Amino acid sequence: MKVYTLERGDGEPLRYIDKKRFLWLASLAIPAIPLGTFAAYFATRSELVLLFPLVFFYGIVPVLDVLVGEDTSNPPEELVLELSADRYYRWLTYAAVPLYFVTFGAAAWFVGTQPLSFLGILAVALSVGFYSGSAITVGHELGHKKEKLERWLAKIVLAVPAYGHFWIEHNRGHHRDVATPEDPASSRFGENIYKFALREIPGALRRAWALEKGRLNRTGKSAFNLRENEILHSWALAAALRLGFLAAFGPVMIPFLLIHDFLAWWGLTSANYIEHYGLLRRMGADGKYEKPLPRHSWNSNHVVSNLLSFHLERHSDHHAHPTRRYQALRHFENLPTLPGGYSAMFLLAYVPPLWFRIMNPRVLAVVGGDLDQVNIAPDIRDAVLAKYAGAPVTAAVA
Repeated sequence: MKVYTLERGDGEPLRYIDKKRFLWLASLAIPAIPLGTFAAYFATRSELVLLFPLVFFYGIVPVLDVLVGEDTSNPPEELVLELSADRYYRWLTYAAVPLYFVTFGAAAWFVGTQPLSFLGILAVALSVGFYSGSAITVGHELGHKKEKLERWLAKIVLAVPAYGHFWIEHNRGHHRDVATPEDPASSRFGENIYKFALREIPGALRRAWALEKGRLNRTGKSAFNLRENEILHSWALAAALRLGFLAAFGPVMIPFLLIHDFLAWWGLTSANYIEHYGLLRRMGADGKYEKPLPRHSWNSNHVVSNLLSFHLERHSDHHAHPTRRYQALRHFENLPTLPGGYSAMFLLAYVPPLWFRIMNPRVLAVVGGDLDQVNIAPDIRDAVLAKYAGAPVTAAVA
């Protein structure tokens, strides 16, 4: 096990061991799990096994999160530079990129060559599509970094879910507008995930295109310049992949790809929905929002789901320090905290009354009952104010 060491003036060296160093390999399981289901199908010839990836994510992972629990430990700040420079962690994100392409290609081959019923095709599309959405998690980690290789890999892996506009929209749009009414990727208090999706998906696309068009226009270039438009790079690769699958395997690819891509996008929508629900940055007298702070994101320290997502769930530190590498993301005390890992919270979000019952009191508790600090959906603002304005915090969070 590698030991990170710093010599201090008092003669006692500071030492740190990342006990999860090799457990981070679990993040590579996400793109690999569907491959195992294809092998299981050949062994059993049962289409039911094709649903295992969804059973694992929504059934097994929440249970493991409860059993294994949380980890609130942080690496010593004095050793973060050394920890961040350890290329082992980078190689894990690099390795994930080809794995997503292998799984996507294997799924297309499987659907195109095996005698599956429509329900079997649906099972593969749902399972692989949702897991392809986690390619956005890898693109997210890589796209925030300054090394050209990592940014290039981010654009490439985003072709799997056909979401090439993500790293423009996320880095230059979402991180600027997060936890404000202007952000289509920040969910509002009282807004259910289905209404949020209708606002978030087209809103993110429009914002990404506007940002990239503005960048190119400022240098006198067209937004449709394939060589310069960084969104089009990933979109072109995504289109080439899908056209190749259609040419190789025929019309059966059409329903598979449509469902696959929708589920991949839905995975990102699910994550965006739970990450900033109801939280709001204050606007100063100058009309500008305060800078994003850890308290503007919902955090989770559940070990298993964090290991499967390159620490995505330590989202509070990520938004405060976007370039910090996943292995160095920190826990802070007194942050907005999700009651479960992302798998469990996704399920909760899909049942809006249950989500509101559990999360609305948590939002109000975070802001001490001050509704001026809550990002409220405009269509229910009057109802929210009537229900909670003037109520004591203890009543508001009951």
